[in-house]
Amino acid sequence: MHERERHRIIISAVQEKSVVTIQDIAELTEASEATIRRDIAALHVQGKIRRVRGGAEAVHPPQLGNLAGRPFRVSESVNIDKKRAIARQAVALCDPGDAIIINGGTTTFQMVHFMAAHRLQVMTNSFAIAEHLVKHSKNSVTVPGGAIYREQSLILSPFDNDTTRNFYARRMFIGAQGVGPLGIMEADALIIQSEQKLMHQADELVVMIDSSKFHRRSSLILCPLDRVTTVITDDGISEESVKMIEDAGVTLMIASAASQSGKEDTSSVA
Repeated sequence: MHERERHRIIISAVQEKSVVTIQDIAELTEASEATIRRDIAALHVQGKIRRVRGGAEAVHPPQLGNLAGRPFRVSESVNIDKKRAIARQAVALCDPGDAIIINGGTTTFQMVHFMAAHRLQVMTNSFAIAEHLVKHSKNSVTVPGGAIYREQSLILSPFDNDTTRNFYARRMFIGAQGVGPLGIMEADALIIQSEQKLMHQADELVVMIDSSKFHRRSSLILCPLDRVTTVITDDGISEESVKMIEDAGVTLMIASAASQSGKEDTSSVA
């Protein structure tokens, strides 16, 4: 990852959480802690963040009311090759004219780059996905009513009358904070509420996650594994995680980032 991209991620991370540790940033950027220390020092000199013991803090505190979890801008470039490969597999499941639901997230967002030539009926609570599809494809796009959460680029509403109940889909595609024996995990109760409403409107649930998500945990369960139809992940998945998915009776699809490299359709990329 280039220095400029690391700096962007660091600034976005401290704007979201006020204070982040060197270890947190190293995990996000897959860079060494020594490199992160140099990045923090450089950004501190530029006045973009404040260097503190063991990490960095925001010059200006974040606004109240943000959702739990990483901002969209922070997560977008993490494991990008794996996310692209997973997204290609997901779009390959769709037939012409299908009605689908795409939940907001950085992995599901990558689907837009393979949907330019499709004519699908799409409902999404992702502002970023809706905007891209409207500009760069002929898919029909429906969004639920609600407030836009800028950091996560999500449209969320606590109310039932948000048009969700009027849309039926063959499949719903979602990402996740983590996956474990108890099920699919998310970090925020409002996100779970929104996803569960959408899940009721789809026959099949497709979970799109890179292999690192099998090692992460959250305190909130979206749904048990047996509610999931298909899991799409990359070839870094462990044998233990493969067994967990198969034992739950869930179809497992493995996408190879290496085999997809350089092959994606970039005609729809902004």
